[in-house]
Amino acid sequence: MNNILVTGGNGQLGSELREIPPNYLDYNFLFTDVKDLDITNHSAVAAFIESNNITIIINCAAYTAVDKAEEQKDVANAINHLAVANFAQIAKDKNIKLIHISTDYVFDGTNHKPYLETDTPNPKSVYGKTKLDGELAMQQINPANSIIIRTSWVYSKFGNNFVNTMLRLAETRDEISVVVDQIGSPTNAADLAKVILTVLPQIKNETVELFHYSNEGVCSWYDLANAIFEIKGQVIKVIPIDSTQYPTPAERPFYSVLNKSRIKQLYNTKIPHWRKSLIKILN
Repeated sequence: MNNILVTGGNGQLGSELREIPPNYLDYNFLFTDVKDLDITNHSAVAAFIESNNITIIINCAAYTAVDKAEEQKDVANAINHLAVANFAQIAKDKNIKLIHISTDYVFDGTNHKPYLETDTPNPKSVYGKTKLDGELAMQQINPANSIIIRTSWVYSKFGNNFVNTMLRLAETRDEISVVVDQIGSPTNAADLAKVILTVLPQIKNETVELFHYSNEGVCSWYDLANAIFEIKGQVIKVIPIDSTQYPTPAERPFYSVLNKSRIKQLYNTKIPHWRKSLIKILN
């Protein structure tokens, strides 16, 4: 029996992993959140892993408040960077498998074709920079049997995300303004959770490997909002606006589509289209 530590257990991805049948592939999941385990405390993490005989770590924990991170740099750095270094060092010392989740925001968004794992990151926000620092720390420590999965535009039926925000706003408004000039690929957290557990038993590598995963297809936030209301049968007017009309403290990449060829080829991963996954969750 493999004991799996899932950090960020109450977040979107952690919550979707909770939905997986408890006897899945002989895995015993231990879900933690900030109140259960301080992932920035090396000795606390090491003690938890030792006492619970953890053999696999899935790090879903992250500081994801992109705009707030511009002010709370130290907190974002502790969770997105230093905690990842903790996990990487412990994974290396104890020969533990480690899966770490990262983000499309490590890129600056100036590409005109989907980003490969080999493309040079150039984050424009504190969030993106701290997530990249976490990746680099993990790669430098280099625990065997460990992978990084970058993903984008994550949503689920749990917590705060774009899909739930649109549904909430539609309760009190008949028109909503949404940016049309940021392009990416939505990711259903349930699909990502399934891929993680499909990949997990196949991981066998000497150095940290990097992969991209999102649902197939491309859209703008404006397109996504229209799709949400169309699928739900709600008559809401979606007004397209430029990013300049909706300024935010953190700069977002204008184009952050991820190339998924590598994870598809190496792990024979089947990826559903974003609209198909959106329909599933909204129905």
